Amino acid sequence: MGTEYESLHIFFFPFLAHGHIIPAVDMAKSFAAKGVKATIITTPLNQPFISKSIEKSILSGHNIHIQIIQFPSSKAGLPNGCENIDSIPSHEYFFEFWKATKLLLQEPFEKLLLEQIPDCVVADVFFPWTTDSAAKFQIPRLVFHGTCFFSLCATECIRLYEPFKNVSSDNEPFVISNLPGEIKITRSQIPPFESLKEIEGMGGVIHEMKESELNSFGVVVNSFYELESVYADYFIKSLGRKAWHIGPLSLCNTDSEEKANRGRDSSIDQQVCLKWLDMKKPNSVVYICFGSMANFSNSQLQEIAIGLEASGQIFIWVVPKIDEDWVEEFEKRMEGKGLIIRGWAPQVLILEHEAIGAFVTHCGWNSVLEGVTAGVPMVTWPIAAEQFYNEKLVNEVLQIGVPIGVKKWNRLEGGFVQCDVVEKVVKRIMEGEEALEMRNKVKVLSKLAMNAVKKEGSSWLDLNALIQELSLLRH
Repeated sequence: MGTEYESLHIFFFPFLAHGHIIPAVDMAKSFAAKGVKATIITTPLNQPFISKSIEKSILSGHNIHIQIIQFPSSKAGLPNGCENIDSIPSHEYFFEFWKATKLLLQEPFEKLLLEQIPDCVVADVFFPWTTDSAAKFQIPRLVFHGTCFFSLCATECIRLYEPFKNVSSDNEPFVISNLPGEIKITRSQIPPFESLKEIEGMGGVIHEMKESELNSFGVVVNSFYELESVYADYFIKSLGRKAWHIGPLSLCNTDSEEKANRGRDSSIDQQVCLKWLDMKKPNSVVYICFGSMANFSNSQLQEIAIGLEASGQIFIWVVPKIDEDWVEEFEKRMEGKGLIIRGWAPQVLILEHEAIGAFVTHCGWNSVLEGVTAGVPMVTWPIAAEQFYNEKLVNEVLQIGVPIGVKKWNRLEGGFVQCDVVEKVVKRIMEGEEALEMRNKVKVLSKLAMNAVKKEGSSWLDLNALIQELSLLRH
């Protein structure tokens, strides 16, 4: 493709959270590899992570840049240096942080649009104001949700048809109206603001995001057609949205250094981690990670530890940085059998290792897609956001996982799970006929994922079609 689109310039504007920045940077790299000029907009404290991620793209001669906007958080009543969701004092501050992004970023963003007049803006769903900002300069805005077609469809069907109004309690299952597949869920598993129970202003945020999406040029989705074709078709044909599937975006990272350089600095030397895995048999290790936002209590972490030990399985467990004596004792006891990573792990590298046999995940979409791409079956432990929808896709539609059994959307703390349940479910995903069937299914999906981004693959074609359409808009 290359030279044909070299004059096309796109702004990528991810929300200030690692789970949003990582796929958006991968997307910018994917566009830049096609010859597009890609500019990633971010704030000073987020720049180092992004610089590290795009090093190889720049060395390859791709036209990819970072443009900094200042984020004086104290002006918005937030602590100094609070430029990422990871740095807010507590999760109660999310709504304040979200409001601060508009207050502090809109004016300098519009100044950049005026100075550079890009051909398109790909902005995060949490920046709904960017649709109006781009429209001021007749620039198309694409929305990036960072989730899958299935969850987008489920959310929209719940918004349009309000099936949760037909049940008498929060725990009574209902079918998500008009969504293909007769998918059942409960009121307690959907975000409270979706069932109209207001949650600290989030209902208003969701409404703003929806309006802005409907007025935008379309939606880019980090997924591939073969994974959820029924829901891609439903979103585009039945719900009437313009959308392009261009994932798995993580596959733009081709060598181990590039894979390790996504997101924050790893809390473990990647070579130490991979050498540890090299000594294990294929499909023998459980990888446990709940993303960067989950906030499990100390007692829940202890239950997980007891369950893991009782399961007898070898494991890698990513835990938050906590100062608890029991963690060190547990680590010593599990030496050789279990590896504990405190903080940030090189997840894609770990999942791709042949020793990994299963993934216990919070069902954030980045993690689910990385699990699918690596060909690893999952134990689903959803916590918040759209994770209960993603769980349904994994377990009921794709049949490549088993649920831990969490019943309640719980912001960021997660529903409490006893150690015996952890033990039972971990054994179930690792041993026996059912586990083998799931592994075989997900290995097939893994191959399809790789093919989707190769020349003439479904995502390769959709990305080309999108770039083509954007370039035609200019003439």
